[in-house]
Amino acid sequence: MRSRFSAYALDCQQYLLSSWHPTTRPDSIESDPSIQWLRLKIIDAAKRPDQVEFVATFKLNGKAHKMHENSRFIFVNAHWFYLRAIEANK
Repeated sequence: MRSRFSAYALDCQQYLLSSWHPTTRPDSIESDPSIQWLRLKIIDAAKRPDQVEFVATFKLNGKAHKMHENSRFIFVNAHWFYLRAIEANK
């Protein structure tokens, strides 16, 4: 999860695609240069080994925003792959 956040912050699209499971991976990722990723806070990674709840803080047009998500991962051949977002706990 942390490496994918860093990849978004550094606009490393190839890493994002290669760490995304092939069954749910898009053909490409379009970055938005107006977004500045600022902070990642892991809320919970202990309930389930394949799920991470987090809040990512970013700046868009000079205003701070937060994205709250539960991400689902899958472990294949000794590597974790991002599978999909699931609804965050409210």
